[in-house]
Amino acid sequence: MSKNIILCGVGGQGTILASRLIASAAMKKGLPIKTAETIGMAQRGGSVFSHLRMGEGANSPMVARGEADLIIGFEPGETVRLLPFLKQDGAVVVSRRPVMPVSALLGKSAYDGEEMLRYLKENVRRLIIVDADLAAKELGSAKVLNVVLLGAALQSGELGLEELDLEEAVRERVPERFLELNRRALAWSRLAEAMH
Repeated sequence: MSKNIILCGVGGQGTILASRLIASAAMKKGLPIKTAETIGMAQRGGSVFSHLRMGEGANSPMVARGEADLIIGFEPGETVRLLPFLKQDGAVVVSRRPVMPVSALLGKSAYDGEEMLRYLKENVRRLIIVDADLAAKELGSAKVLNVVLLGAALQSGELGLEELDLEEAVRERVPERFLELNRRALAWSRLAEAMH
């Protein structure tokens, strides 16, 4: 089983940690994994994305256009920008909350998160939109959006991992005082799904 996954967002959203949690969980399972990260202006709200190729046959860490099984989007506009990488029947997990990237601010261009979500709804058959604001309110923190999105990615069935795999990765990589919050964040999408 091989999986091609792209994570994308804006600096400061936890995209890189999410990528490392997936890689850590995959390695623990004995799955070969290759990763590549583009951080750019991450500290200043610039675009951040990670490519992960998990399983046999991954010679290069970069996912080719039209080859991603899953895109995990921390921000709607960045997700739309990387949509050409999604394979025909691939899945997208995206946060509803828009964060204007620095590139949009510098270009003084109009940016409409709802318009981006509409575009995704029209062009992606397997789409999971995560209500980041509701998750932050219910969990008591907006800082765990990355782990909430990983939980939603588990629900898509395209992550190639189990919840326990990610829980173990969280235990290894997150400071102890944040463990319980992150464990609840990982389960949030599953529980929110059960409530609807």
